[in-house]
Amino acid sequence: MNISFFASRTITFYMARMFLVRFAAVLAALVIVLMALDLLGESGDILAYPGNGDAQLWLYVTLRTPQIIARFLPFAALLATLITFVTLNQNSEIISMKAAGISAHQILAPLIVASMGIAMVSLLFNERVVARSTATLTAWSNADYGPIPRDRGIANNVWVRDGDDLIHAATARGRGLRAELDRVTLYDRDGGRLISIVKGTRAVQADGGWRITDAAQFDVARGVTTQLPRFDFARGVTADRFTLSSVDPASRSILQLRGAIEDLDAAGRPTGPLRAGLWHKLSGPLSAMLMPLLAGVAAFGLARSGHLFIRAVIGMALGFAYFVADNFALAMGNLGAYPPMLAAWAPFLLFLLIGEAVLIRTEE
Repeated sequence: MNISFFASRTITFYMARMFLVRFAAVLAALVIVLMALDLLGESGDILAYPGNGDAQLWLYVTLRTPQIIARFLPFAALLATLITFVTLNQNSEIISMKAAGISAHQILAPLIVASMGIAMVSLLFNERVVARSTATLTAWSNADYGPIPRDRGIANNVWVRDGDDLIHAATARGRGLRAELDRVTLYDRDGGRLISIVKGTRAVQADGGWRITDAAQFDVARGVTTQLPRFDFARGVTADRFTLSSVDPASRSILQLRGAIEDLDAAGRPTGPLRAGLWHKLSGPLSAMLMPLLAGVAAFGLARSGHLFIRAVIGMALGFAYFVADNFALAMGNLGAYPPMLAAWAPFLLFLLIGEAVLIRTEE
């Protein structure tokens, strides 16, 4: 009885090569089709900006393609696994392996190891390429596909709520007591009713709050604008409310996201959704390792019995059920209903057990 992890060197390289070739082909086809559809939807907005042309369309493609690759890489691994196993089954290669005493786990082992390599490459690709392209594309789309403002650690178009009042700053820069707000607008409200609008070119921290110098206050009831030498507002509102008002996990690497979480923790801000996003940066790429296990049901059974198609559908259903559960758990984590680690890792562990149970129950 062969109890080694791999059946043989020849079979391992043969199956891994077959899987990787099909994975590359499926991923390329998905990216080309989805990128073309996405470009059709965005090309009108891109070309609407004066001066934009073919160069900007290609720029959008280069920025958007890494996001599509990262999102649909596990789908490509699932489909490649199904195609590989169906092909092996139809050619009676699986039957030959089992007749030689090779177990179901040994048949799956080459694909799982190849998927592990794909997961590691995906994790590195997400950190080095996807996070940067997402941040750049977000800034470009916020500028209506015009010139991208240079990133100087400045938060743009910031909205903060202080009780009933709404505060808008065109830019927020600096950290701690040195933070400053530019082109500030305060909407003074009482019970949802607008009382006045205060505008100023610059606001700094003073006396535990914020102060606008040379402010202009518009009284809504009287319709009169009054010039004020200074105006104090937002007492108790810390600088991080402006500078860290919107942290997008997809636009930051793991180290950058950890730094933002630490800053928010120090300010007493909730960080549950960001922690879920941080853990998902690890569990997301590793989902490629699950696909051979979930789609493994398509490898077994007699092809001539007519059940191969049903087995392939079951494998695909298990794979897509994982993606649905993963998105649901992450949404629950963002809402605070699930703890961050549970939201990121529960679907992975659950479907790992389901895949193993199906494999052992049916084949081992």
